[in-house]
Amino acid sequence: DATRKDGCRPKDKFTLALKVVTGVSVGVFLSVFMCFWLYLGLQKRKLIKAKQSFFEHNGGVILQQQMRSYSGTAGGGGGGFKIFSEEELEKATNNFSADQILGRGGHGIVYKGVLEDKAVVAIKKSKVMEATETKEFAREMLILSQINHRNVVKLHGCCLEVEVPMLVYEYVSNGTLYHYIHGGEGLDNNKALDTRLRIAAESAEALSYMHSSASPPILHGDVKTANILLDDNLTAKVTDFGASKLAPNDEVEIATLVQGTCGYLDPEYLMTCQLTDKSDVYSFGVVLLELLTGKKPIRFDGPEEGRSLVSGFMIAAKVGGHYELLDNQVRNEMRPEALEEITHLMMRCVSMSGEERPSMKEVAERLEALRRYQRHPWGQAGAGDPEEGQSLLGREQQRDVNYKFKPQDVLDLEEASTYTFSL
Repeated sequence: DATRKDGCRPKDKFTLALKVVTGVSVGVFLSVFMCFWLYLGLQKRKLIKAKQSFFEHNGGVILQQQMRSYSGTAGGGGGGFKIFSEEELEKATNNFSADQILGRGGHGIVYKGVLEDKAVVAIKKSKVMEATETKEFAREMLILSQINHRNVVKLHGCCLEVEVPMLVYEYVSNGTLYHYIHGGEGLDNNKALDTRLRIAAESAEALSYMHSSASPPILHGDVKTANILLDDNLTAKVTDFGASKLAPNDEVEIATLVQGTCGYLDPEYLMTCQLTDKSDVYSFGVVLLELLTGKKPIRFDGPEEGRSLVSGFMIAAKVGGHYELLDNQVRNEMRPEALEEITHLMMRCVSMSGEERPSMKEVAERLEALRRYQRHPWGQAGAGDPEEGQSLLGREQQRDVNYKFKPQDVLDLEEASTYTFSL
């Protein structure tokens, strides 16, 4: 008989111990599970609270109100502008996978994304935003979303529930003008000159529209070849107006911290810290020079006086050697009158004084006239009637006869370039 003197069987004692251990284990497991569940709940609430805080700080509530106002007055629902959740953009970019990166810059990374409706977009994830910029962010985004111009990249929406807002743009498939010029695949054979002039004219038209036709006027502040995108037809589309500035209603120039890209910065802006429409004109002049020479705006080898494309071009102009800096195809295919006109235009754009620079509207008109002239039979190199050429270029009505190249500009530009290197 297995019964012991105390009346308990060993098997019953083992069963009792097993029940006790099981009960304690289940209790501990349930306690841990409950603690973990509570922790997750608290973390989720904390995350939701943080997202809501970011959303409000970035002007989300104001933006929603303005979108409803736009929807009620114009029936446009905010012009198709959408406020995206962080989850939507994570899903669109495969959790911001490195494989989806379209480009990197000093201010952030741009990802390619596919939304739930299969629309392909470009998502800009910035690194930091100044506290002063968040105050007007909502208003700026909604105004920018109303811009519909074939040469301006469309802003589809933004995400505000993150520390630094993310912007969702139209996806443009063919890279940047910078890559087209310097990437080794651009500027091919027959239509290269016409393509370059068209890209220049379209980019100028986009900036002219933002300066003159948008309400309120919009300044870009960082015009460069990397901010001009090209589609499959090599149509130019100016981007990154999300970093732009809205011109105030009283037309007082905007006092701000100096920002921009070395080589494209307006020297007057460097000295005054005031961004104006003529700052964009200067930067566009550098873009035009880069487009027609095939050279980068800044190089870090060789003698210092030749490191800036602008100062090098102006120094060469002083002795009449600036045409040699232009691309061979430009020199060979453009008539002397057109070469003179476009170099005259570039030199005006990069003048040290903003007052001496043309408006973007004038730049766009002149470039379009130059393109028409080149496409006209009389515009081909070595052919044509000078009087007809004058008419096509529009120079009888438009040319600034008072403009003269001033040698002192060269010295000022050299000094500005040196200062630019120290930024």
